[in-house]
Amino acid sequence: MISLDCDDLFDTWRTQARWLLSHGVDPSRVSWANEGVADLFASDNELPETQGPYQARVPRALLDTLERAARYRGDQRWSLLYEVLWRVSHGDRSAMLAGDKLGSEFNGRIKQVQHESHHLHAFVRFVALPENDGPHYVAWYEPAHDILRSASEHFIGRMGRHRWLIATPRDGVYYDGEQLIHQRQCPLEWQQLAQNVEDPHSDMWLTYYSHIFNPARLNPKVMQGHLPARFWKNLPEGPLIPGLITQARTGKQQDGQAIGIKGRGGKRISARIIGG
Repeated sequence: MISLDCDDLFDTWRTQARWLLSHGVDPSRVSWANEGVADLFASDNELPETQGPYQARVPRALLDTLERAARYRGDQRWSLLYEVLWRVSHGDRSAMLAGDKLGSEFNGRIKQVQHESHHLHAFVRFVALPENDGPHYVAWYEPAHDILRSASEHFIGRMGRHRWLIATPRDGVYYDGEQLIHQRQCPLEWQQLAQNVEDPHSDMWLTYYSHIFNPARLNPKVMQGHLPARFWKNLPEGPLIPGLITQARTGKQQDGQAIGIKGRGGKRISARIIGG
């Protein structure tokens, strides 16, 4: 068994995989460390120092999809990619298709990565900072997969020339008005800034959110499908959601109105006004 560590970098993994293919090393003989943790049963056999005789040819489209799938965090993160690459390089392109068992897992990981990118676009919350030499807006986010660098490009054209920062428990990005700077290890000062910033408009937003929440149309399962509960803790409105759901289940869902609204007395409209 050959044990490798690509440091969770796709370019490093691609170089290692190219050497393995050139020597005809079967996927069953290779194990990659996952997030720095090596396979307990892997040996210390070394990667050959010289290029092997086999020249593998793979479609460019496969390299692009391998790169997207590599952003997935989970078991067999890199080993699965090599197995797909091995089969395709040996003429079996069914490994790229959803109808194949391996291809199904491969495509499923790509979809999860895509969903996580969409989640970032929808649920990241920027907070404005006073004018300074640093970022104008900051946000804290906790992605499930390594999508920050690619998905955050979405905001470059939408934030104009403003400087902004997104910090996560792992990495961080900072747009300085001209270029996007990605740090694989998010600086501690970025994390502290993003986690401790106070939004001066938060009370106004919470009041607005609690009043537009419609208990009569609440479907918790559908709601969590669109807004997974794992994001609630980092959303300003997150702490309100459990209470709003409870109130809906205990009566407000029947009224279809907030307590503060349904308790107000209505105004009588005279018949003369109605008739004109």
